[in-house]
Parts: sequence; structure tokens; C-alpha cells
Amino acid sequence: MESTRMNILVTLDKGYLLQLSVMLKSLLMNNKDFFVDVYVLHMSLSETDFDEVKIRVNEKRLNLFPISIIEDAMIQFPTSKRFPREMYLRLFSADYLPENLDRVLYLDPDIVIINSLKALYNSAFDNHYFMACSHVFKVGQTFNGLRLKTDKEIPYFNSGVILMNLPLMRKNIQKRLIIDYVLHNKHRLFLPDQDVFSALFGRNTLLLDSLVYNLSDRYKLWYDIRQINKTSKISQEWIHQNTSIIHYCGRNKPWKRNYRGLLGHYYHQYHSLLKK
Repeated sequence: MESTRMNILVTLDKGYLLQLSVMLKSLLMNNKDFFVDVYVLHMSLSETDFDEVKIRVNEKRLNLFPISIIEDAMIQFPTSKRFPREMYLRLFSADYLPENLDRVLYLDPDIVIINSLKALYNSAFDNHYFMACSHVFKVGQTFNGLRLKTDKEIPYFNSGVILMNLPLMRKNIQKRLIIDYVLHNKHRLFLPDQDVFSALFGRNTLLLDSLVYNLSDRYKLWYDIRQINKTSKISQEWIHQNTSIIHYCGRNKPWKRNYRGLLGHYYHQYHSLLKK
């Protein structure tokens, strides 16, 4: 039976509250059949922060469930301005989320939803822990496999969009496994949480279509360059009709002055709809 309630997971600090509001506004506007329960794993947000998000989004179908986390084991995890400690919280999400949840869709806050997520959200896991997209082609796959010392057939996936099979995660993923991997492989972690997800669970991840469920400006550029036939390149019309998730991953963000890309207008469209 298809659900009419969508469980969403986000992890962030104060720096991305506006982007979270934009993402949630776009999600609700393009998924009108769903009530949306958003579980926010955080380490520093206040009740006022969440009140501001609810006011900006201004949608009755939205429920926010803040979950404040203190995780001493992560004190030694590598961080930077670009990669705050909060990014690791999604790795432990099965331990923090309510036990009655059977699935949750993790979304980075630097995302906009431009079409329905119904088909994705109701997809069968087929005994996989996760569903996610890859942003690398053959050379990148080989490089990441060598860097992380994984088998070449194990996919390297982007951690910005992950549909999670919570019962299977609770049954098979031990927190100690993740902690030990991070502490023993600090020198290998370039995109830390993404590297950990791929190295430990790539074999248990079902790959989705990146053009539909995790399209970035960079991925579109790389995809188009690889097309011998110009008609195979991804047009704006195709994106508008077929893509569900736009992801502004990396440093190229449409809210920054130096943004260069073709997908930023989606962010500004939903930003303009927030309640001022």
C-alpha cells in the first residue's frame, strides 16, 4: 500500500537553514499528495531556528521533528568549514530515528524538488540498505576504488540523496563499524561521509538514475560531454519534464555571486515563494 506520509531526513547546522526552507517549499509544492514529516538531526539548532523554517515554508502539511544529538564518538572525525561534523549524523540515522519508521528519504538542504518523488519514495528495496545515485563515470569509479581500497565493482555514490531501509540498517549496521572505519581511514577520506557510505555500503546500495534523482550542473556537463550525438544531450525541457531532484553539490551554489550553471533558476524560483 502506497503511503500518503513521506519521512524526510536532514542533517545540518545554522548555515543552511534558508536552503532547507527552499528545499522543503519545493518538496511540498511538487508532492501535494503527501504529508511530510521532516526529522532534523542536529547538534546546535534552537527552537527559534525551527520556528523560522516553519514560518518561511508556510505549509500545513509540514511537520518538523528536531532531534538534538551529542555523539562523543565523532569528536575525532575529520571536519572542515565545508564538511561540518553534522554531516556524519546521517551515518547513524537508524539509531536516532523512531523505531516505527520503516523508511526515510535523506536529502541534503542544497537541493530543490521540481517533480514528484512518489515513485522513488514507494520503490521496493529488494533487500538493499540504500538507494542512491552515482556522480562518477568509469574513470572516477576506478579512482575512488583505488583510493578507498574497495573492489572495482562496488559503486561510489553521492550521499546527497539516499532512500534508507531502516529495518535492514538496524539489523545489520553496527555503529562501531562506522566509527572504526572513519578513525582508521582518516587519511583516505576526501568527501568524508560519502566516502564512508560508499566504502562500507556500496555493495548494499541500489543505484538510481542520476539524471532524474540527483542532477547537478557538474553531472549534466559531464554527461553531455560524453554524448556523441548532440540530440542525446539533456535539454532544459527534458529536465523540466523528467528530473525530480536538482542538487547544487560542491562549491557552485546559486545563492553565491560566482555561481556558474544552468540549473540555478529552480532555486531562485522556490526561494521567491518563501514567506518573508
